[in-house]
Amino acid sequence: MISAGAGTTFTDGRPAQPRGGPTVLRMMLGGQLRRLRESRNISRDEAGRAIRASNSKICRLELGRIPFKQHDLAELLTLYGVTDSAERETMLELARQAAVPGWWHQYNDLLPSWFGPYVGLEEAASTIRTFEAQFVNDLLQTEEYARAVFRVRHRRASMSDIDRRVSLRLRRQRLLDHPDGPRLWSVMDEAALRRPVGGRAVQRGQIKRLIEVSARPDVTLQILPFRAGGHAAAGGSFTILRFAEPDLSDVVYLEQLSGALYLDKQEDVDDYTVVMSELSVQAEPAGNTESLLHAILREI
Repeated sequence: MISAGAGTTFTDGRPAQPRGGPTVLRMMLGGQLRRLRESRNISRDEAGRAIRASNSKICRLELGRIPFKQHDLAELLTLYGVTDSAERETMLELARQAAVPGWWHQYNDLLPSWFGPYVGLEEAASTIRTFEAQFVNDLLQTEEYARAVFRVRHRRASMSDIDRRVSLRLRRQRLLDHPDGPRLWSVMDEAALRRPVGGRAVQRGQIKRLIEVSARPDVTLQILPFRAGGHAAAGGSFTILRFAEPDLSDVVYLEQLSGALYLDKQEDVDDYTVVMSELSVQAEPAGNTESLLHAILREI
């Protein structure tokens, strides 16, 4: 019997969406199909020909990057030898639910195509580890700080556009208040804390917010001080997302000015995990964060 994955419950035979909604369902479904394909020694090229698609499309489907069409999925299940009607219907229902837009789709006119998948992954993650080189982590920004960041990044945007971008960021922050929300572990370069984004008052408000959240049991904050010198993350900010679902591999997210990279190959994830561990050692212990933030606050 094909399982929808741990944490996905069934009601009247229909799989219920886990936290993260369609993004996670696509990843679960894609991973199941990859295992079915590999168990029958079928190449991606062969699978692509069966649905009149390319090798790269099969790759994107298996990674959960794009939704499944019902007829494509049905043909792949036949190719992979899945003939049991109940198993096929479970998979097809997963695909139907995975095609339902997530809440963030109401912001599609603002979101670049490469960022939408990240919001879904962020929603589904059990642990989020980040290194921030330029700005305070998105999930910890005050409304005023977020607004100042968007004004810098989108100088020609209208006020209503900026308001909606701020609204999206604040909506994402609710994730940390969910009973089953993720654990956030963020290492921030001292430069991100001392950069006066939005001016002195905004900066002070942001530091005070960080002092508050540093006491939360589900948030770990570390500061990488200037005196640490060079560090392992010379390439800039990055995020590692880990999921409770056993079938979902960790994902490394790297955002650029006009695009983003999603790395899920084990060797890539391992490399960034090592870098993150090194940064955590180089940074001040989390127990020192509150006193360091108070020191910065006194200097602003």
